[in-house]
Amino acid sequence: MKNRRSMVVVFTLLLSASQVAGRCSGAQTPAAASSEAVAGVLQRFVDNGTVAGIVTLVASGDKILDVEAVGYADLAAKKPMRGDCLFWIASMTKPITATALMMLVDEGKVNIDDAVEKYLPEFRGQMFIAEQDKDHVLLKKPRRPISIKNVLSHTSGLLYKSPIQQPTLDQFPLGVRVRSYAMLPLQFEPGSKFLYSSAGINTAGRIIEVVSGMPYEEFLSRRILAPLGMKDTTFRPNAEQMRRLAKSYKRKADKTGLEETPINQLKYPLDDRQRQPIPGSGLFSTASDISLFCRMILGGGVFRGRRYLSEKSLHQMTTTQTGDLLGKGAGKGGYGLGWFTVKTAPGEGRRPIVGKCNHGGSYKTAMWIDPERQRIMVFMTQLEDPNGQTTEKLFNTFKKAAGEAFGGE
Repeated sequence: MKNRRSMVVVFTLLLSASQVAGRCSGAQTPAAASSEAVAGVLQRFVDNGTVAGIVTLVASGDKILDVEAVGYADLAAKKPMRGDCLFWIASMTKPITATALMMLVDEGKVNIDDAVEKYLPEFRGQMFIAEQDKDHVLLKKPRRPISIKNVLSHTSGLLYKSPIQQPTLDQFPLGVRVRSYAMLPLQFEPGSKFLYSSAGINTAGRIIEVVSGMPYEEFLSRRILAPLGMKDTTFRPNAEQMRRLAKSYKRKADKTGLEETPINQLKYPLDDRQRQPIPGSGLFSTASDISLFCRMILGGGVFRGRRYLSEKSLHQMTTTQTGDLLGKGAGKGGYGLGWFTVKTAPGEGRRPIVGKCNHGGSYKTAMWIDPERQRIMVFMTQLEDPNGQTTEKLFNTFKKAAGEAFGGE
């Protein structure tokens, strides 16, 4: 594909309410302060071929302030990026799954300190790797089995995925995948280290199925997605959503621009009804849909008069559960239950959300929640960026511009 210098298309919500509803699901008329400065600072990344296109959103607890789109959803076809484009949000699925499980905690059906084996007996007797080199592996019985808190905070010792999840993550039913995790030894004593693990969040999804008596995907739809109005959030985009799907790209080997690339963790076609839901990384969504979820979290578990999550559960989710396992200094940030935390400690803060929290996805989507400034920011693109250097520049540029225009990070 020939490298093309991309034009910038700025999409703002300075439109009538009817126009907004037609273009951006769930969006509202923005505040008068909406600024093209956010799109303007991102234009250079499109112009220099760093990224094909971007959608950004800024919101408060009660309304969307700004939605902007720059660049292309499809470079070859010169299809402009729009505010209602669909993206694979990958690991941004994790906080949504964690929220679903914490709903069951609120109902007294689950305790986060419970052993996973209480609900999934296939995990009984699971060992961990105490020693390993090229000549031997020594397995030991852990002092305690992995808990629900461990799988939600990535301290269980479960690998990121199991061998049956090759070449893609979505081939087998959730129960089959989770049984495969139980057949493997843990990488360390539960609670002693941090190892980012979609397998852990998938295990949480399977517990939701066992406890609720309904498929994980159905529970998510009934309890979170449909009530919040997240109509474009799905594991398998339909035909209309596929037309709005932003294509994914990676840097060319010679670094002269971008080339289209498939999402290598998912089976194609993406609308195949046989593809299985992935609690740890499977959802597709739009910036506006994600803002609905974030606004519920920012609202202390309440959105438009309906309570989804208790303040106690939200406090636990946004409190650092990993101590200094991420090397940031105890209480200075790490991982809670389904969320990355920025500056939290057990018992700190009186708000339901202890402090700033965030989560990203592997193809460079992200959401940030700032309870102090009552601000939400969402960033959407589809870029394969293994080392993360490009992504850090994109995110930091967006957050700075959004903060200057609206307050926040």
